Amino acid sequence: QVQLVESGGGLVQAGGSLRLSCAASRSISSRNAMAWYRQPPGKQRELVAGISSAGSTNYADSVKGRFTVSRDNAKNTVYLQMNSLKAEDTAVYYCAALVNRWYWGQGTQVTVSS
Repeated sequence: QVQLVESGGGLVQAGGSLRLSCAASRSISSRNAMAWYRQPPGKQRELVAGISSAGSTNYADSVKGRFTVSRDNAKNTVYLQMNSLKAEDTAVYYCAALVNRWYWGQGTQVTVSS
């Protein structure tokens, strides 16, 4: 069983930064793909960024150049550094891990005021 706990969300003004963390309850090796998703109010969940087992990363077009996903396997943690935040980044952000199947965290709220 894998449990993921997100933290670091909150209220920030447009143009500001936040760093989200996702701590896993068991060892997530570098072989496990990880990802961040978000669900804006009234909209479907969407992929924000992913990091593969090979360490390659991919981003939604809307966050390229502003967000950076990274991982620390020794700490069983994945991060999402979010810079130059916009009001449209307001959403619940979810961490996900692929360990035979996708596991999800409960989410952390990010609110960007304009």
